[in-house]
Amino acid sequence: MAWLYLILAGISEIGWPLGFKLAHNSQYKFFWIIFSAFAMALSGYLLYLAQREISIGTAYVVWTSIGAIGTFVLGVAFFSDPLTLWRAFAIALILSGVVILKLAH
Repeated sequence: MAWLYLILAGISEIGWPLGFKLAHNSQYKFFWIIFSAFAMALSGYLLYLAQREISIGTAYVVWTSIGAIGTFVLGVAFFSDPLTLWRAFAIALILSGVVILKLAH
């Protein structure tokens, strides 16, 4: 169950930068800022639950990596962030580091 909490925490982690991005140039700015705060709180709580069984270092790396990679993908897919070979390579390095860390756990 701890790994499910951790994955959900990572997915929730994507919500706060997304909410801040959507708050720009939106008539619903306050809504998106509240959304971001909720996503932060949910993400933190789920990380707290996950750390009852998963070591702090592993949990933190997985949590931030899901958030970073997920936010990167959203940026490329929906906000015209550039996708270059080097940026894709950097994301692949992050992902491979998480996989190795999990295998070594």
